[in-house]
Amino acid sequence: MVTQPRTFEVAARPSSLSMRSDRTAVIVVDMQNDFASPGGMFERAGVDVRCIQAIVAPTAALLDTARAAGVPVIYLKMGFQPDLSDTGAPASPTWLKHLPFEVGAEVPAPDGTPSRILIRETWNTDIVDELRPHDGDVVLYKNRYSGFYQTDLDRQLRAREIDTLIVVGATTSVCVESTVRDATFRDYRCLVVEDCTAEPIGADAARTNQEASMTVLELLFAWITDSTAVVEAFRLRPSDVVAQPAGPPGRQAPARQPSGS
Repeated sequence: MVTQPRTFEVAARPSSLSMRSDRTAVIVVDMQNDFASPGGMFERAGVDVRCIQAIVAPTAALLDTARAAGVPVIYLKMGFQPDLSDTGAPASPTWLKHLPFEVGAEVPAPDGTPSRILIRETWNTDIVDELRPHDGDVVLYKNRYSGFYQTDLDRQLRAREIDTLIVVGATTSVCVESTVRDATFRDYRCLVVEDCTAEPIGADAARTNQEASMTVLELLFAWITDSTAVVEAFRLRPSDVVAQPAGPPGRQAPARQPSGS
């Protein structure tokens, strides 16, 4: 059985957004242990990660539905090389802004094995278990807030003829917003899923950074929706799935190639 490409419309603000399943991708931004899990970088630094943990369940439901509809899922992970060679010069903003979080420090993972803060291929930069990538998903490391900076993301999207991005993850006003802005500059349409994004910075302020980012994104860079609207739009119907044609007798039917590959 294969899923037919189809067009669907997602309720959003300031207006609904129409997209094609074969030209849309879900971008999962930095849903990794350093930001969302006990023992990760944020929690060690005293940042309350409960708002990030709260988006895990709706994000998991959205990803499952997207995969079933044939929409590719691309994970971004913030992580530096073990020798810290990609953090920038000693006076660079990237390095200086990460110093208070003790980037590169050796720490134990919850199971006691050695790990390092925000370093690639460690527990700290693994995606949280509940959102673990599936076979066929794309996983890309980045070393700056934007997922497009010196990464393979744009090439991967162009190869699939993607023009619309559904963006989830953390944190909203830093890596999510940076990635959406860069996507807009490259003419991708971005749909940001509000209840699948989280921002602990300014969470106790009269006007939170989450609210401020959503206002700016809605006005200038993206469309805003919620996971319920996306799941409903993605949900497969019987007419969306067709039997793959059988090959000649005694021969195996040829494999169907993914659209855009």
